[in-house]
Amino acid sequence: MATQERYPNRWVQLVLGIICMATVANCQYGWTLFVAPIEDKYHWARTAIQLSFTIFLFFETWLVPIEGWAVDKFGPRPVIIFGAILVTIGWIMCSYASSLGFLYAAQVLTGAGAGAVYGTCSGNSLKWFPDKRGLAAGATAAGFGGGAAITVIPVASMINSSGYEQAFFVFGIVQGIIITACALFMPRAKLPPGTKAIPRVISSKKNYTPTQIVREPLFWLIYVCFVGVASGGIMATASFGPVSRDYGLDKIPVTLLGVTLPLLTMAMSIDNICNGATRPIMGYLSDRFGRENLMFVVFMGEAAALLGLVFWGRTPLGFMFFAAMTFACWGEIFSLFPSMCADTFGSANAAGNAGTLYTAKGTSSLIVPLAAGLSKGGNWNRTFVLSACVAATCSLLAFFVLKPWRRRFIENNNKEIEAQEAAAAAGKA
Repeated sequence: MATQERYPNRWVQLVLGIICMATVANCQYGWTLFVAPIEDKYHWARTAIQLSFTIFLFFETWLVPIEGWAVDKFGPRPVIIFGAILVTIGWIMCSYASSLGFLYAAQVLTGAGAGAVYGTCSGNSLKWFPDKRGLAAGATAAGFGGGAAITVIPVASMINSSGYEQAFFVFGIVQGIIITACALFMPRAKLPPGTKAIPRVISSKKNYTPTQIVREPLFWLIYVCFVGVASGGIMATASFGPVSRDYGLDKIPVTLLGVTLPLLTMAMSIDNICNGATRPIMGYLSDRFGRENLMFVVFMGEAAALLGLVFWGRTPLGFMFFAAMTFACWGEIFSLFPSMCADTFGSANAAGNAGTLYTAKGTSSLIVPLAAGLSKGGNWNRTFVLSACVAATCSLLAFFVLKPWRRRFIENNNKEIEAQEAAAAAGKA
C-alpha cells in the first residue's frame, strides 16, 4: 500500500521566515541609535560614520543574487545559517571597533549576513505561496520592517545603561542564536498539488533566470522605480536619529498609552510598526487590485510625507507623524517589487531573480552620504524635497509606463509558451 506523501506546512515556514527577518532587522533599523554614541565617543565625522551604513547596505544587497542562486540550488537552511554566523561576527566586531576601518570591515560581514537571511526568507516565501505572493512577501518583509519595533526599546535601554558596545555584543549573539534555530526547521519549498492557483494579478508562464532578466529593458524600469522610492526610505532609516538631534527633539519626553520615552525612541517604535504593518496589507491589496495601482497611491504618499517633514517636521508631533508616514509609505516596496518580479519573470528562479532586483536597495543606499552632505548646518529640507520629487516621479512611471508595458510583456510570453505547448501536444498526437 502506497504511503501518502507528506508536505511541510507552508504557514509554519512563513512564520519561521518572519521570525528570522524580525531578528535580523536591528542590523538596519537599529543602526540610527548607534550613530550619536559613536560620534560622541570618537568624534568622527558623521558622514564617515554613516558611510559604514552605506557599506552595510551595499553588501546586504549586492550579494543577494548569489545567495538567491544558492537558495534555488541548495535550499534555504544552509544559506540562513551562514547569514546568522556572519551577522553575529559582524556585530561583535562593531562592539570592539575603535577605528573607522575596523567598523567598515564589521559592516561588510554584517551586511553580507543580513542579506543572506533577508534574500532567502523573501525568495522562499514567493515559492511557498505562488497563489498569495503579495501577502506572503509582505508578511515576510513585515518581519524585517516591524521586527525592530520589538527590540528598539531594549537596544536603546542597553545603550543608555551599558554603552553601545555592550548592545552590539549582546544582541549580536542573541540574533545569531535565534536565526540559526529557525533555519534548522526550514526545508526546500515542496507544495502539494492544487496550491499553484492562478493569482488574481496577471503572471507569466515563462521562467527567466537572473542572467536573462538583466537583458530585459522592462527589468531596468522596475529597477529604477525601486531605487527611486527606496532612496527616500533608506535616507530616513539612516538619518532620522541625526535629524531629531539637529532639530533638538530627540530627548523630549513623549507619553503614549501610559508609556513615557524619549521622542526618538518612541518615534522609532511607531515608525517600525508602521513600516511593518503596511507590507502585508499592501501586498494583500496588490494581489486583488494590481501591483502598479498600489504603487501609484503609496509612492505619492511617501512624497507627501517627506514634504510634510519640510513644513511641520520641527515640531514634536509633526516629526513623529510624518516620520511614521514616511516609513508606512516606503516599506511596502519590499512586498510589491518581489511579487511583481515573480509575476513577471516566473516562479522557478524566484529567489535569484528577486535577489537581483533587491540590489536596487544597495544602489539607493548611495544617497545616505549625500543626505548627510546636503544637510550640513541642520538644513534637512533639501534632502526631503529631493526625495519627495523622486518618489512622485516613480509613482507616475509605475502607473503610466510600467503598468501597460508589463502587461504586454507577460501576455506575449504566455502566448509563446502556449504555442510551444500546443506544438508539443500536436507532435505527440
